Amino acid sequence: MNVMNKDVVVTRPYKVVYREGDQIIKVFTPEHGKANVFNEALCQARVEESGLNIPKVLEVTQIDGEWALKIEYVEGKTMEEIMENDPVNMEKYMEQFVDLQLTMHEKKAPRLTLQKDKFARKIETLKETVDATTRYELQTRLDSMPKHTKLCHGDFNPSNVIVAEDGTMTIVDWSHATQGNASGDAAITYLQFALKNQKLADLYLDLFCKKSDTAKQYVQKWLPIAAAVQLTKGIEEEKAFLSRWIDVIDFQ
Repeated sequence: MNVMNKDVVVTRPYKVVYREGDQIIKVFTPEHGKANVFNEALCQARVEESGLNIPKVLEVTQIDGEWALKIEYVEGKTMEEIMENDPVNMEKYMEQFVDLQLTMHEKKAPRLTLQKDKFARKIETLKETVDATTRYELQTRLDSMPKHTKLCHGDFNPSNVIVAEDGTMTIVDWSHATQGNASGDAAITYLQFALKNQKLADLYLDLFCKKSDTAKQYVQKWLPIAAAVQLTKGIEEEKAFLSRWIDVIDFQ
């Protein structure tokens, strides 16, 4: 679509996101598929039912022949911007970030897809990049993990947290939401930090485990699974990093 004169928020290979008044408009390429657009709207609507304060889906529509979502606009800066602009207070911001994630994990959204089912499907799509033996090991490990039904974001990182002037924090972009295991969700967040800054990844994991009273080894057991899930996004510059994590089956 033509985005000239639009207040573009972000661009991705499969979508353009821009602001229009009090709405955020996500316009998707035809390759993303109609079903994926409706599924994202459904995921977000089901998260709304959990009682968590998130932007509401307003409409699924077509713009210039391409499928689009209209979502409430939330005023503020991303947590990522705040962290980058004030690194001296990084630990304070990371504590707020982890506290928000733990608040989310306390919620239930029983009509969301089960995390383990979604992860299993994603692992099976990696036939071109991950050999059968490794996929079997990943599926076996996934099967052995406890089945929980906590609200999980699936892409929880500082760019998906909007902080208002009064400090209120809002989580956005719920297209990967599931109900499942909080440590599996944390493993994805850890890897997203580690892709950019290992020191921040370690700080995040330390705080998450301390505040949730979770053994670090337990989150680490999820890391190869989380790496496989992230690998399905097909981001070329992340491939080598994530592939190394998939090969790490045991931690000392």
